[in-house]
Amino acid sequence: MMDNDRRSPFIPLLLLTVALLSWATFQAVQLARERRELRAAYTNQEQPMQQAAKMRAQLDGIARSTAELAAKGNVNAGTIVQELAKRGITINLNTPPALPAPK
Repeated sequence: MMDNDRRSPFIPLLLLTVALLSWATFQAVQLARERRELRAAYTNQEQPMQQAAKMRAQLDGIARSTAELAAKGNVNAGTIVQELAKRGITINLNTPPALPAPK
């Protein structure tokens, strides 16, 4: 056998190193892109969430007022409360008004 048959491990190791660095770079770029997209999605949801909380507070206030009227003997309010109860919606007068969601 000749000495030329021995090959240096330099090229395979270089290719392996380049492949691993390329993969790691690709993963880092993908993660950065996904993080940016998640932040954008979170930011885009903030205003609708605030509007939903405001609407929920208003609906809770209306329901609470209706239940108070029903408790005082208002027939129409009593009918509304009964119909809501048939549909599985209960109105709890003892709960405080909903607070806005923390930022």
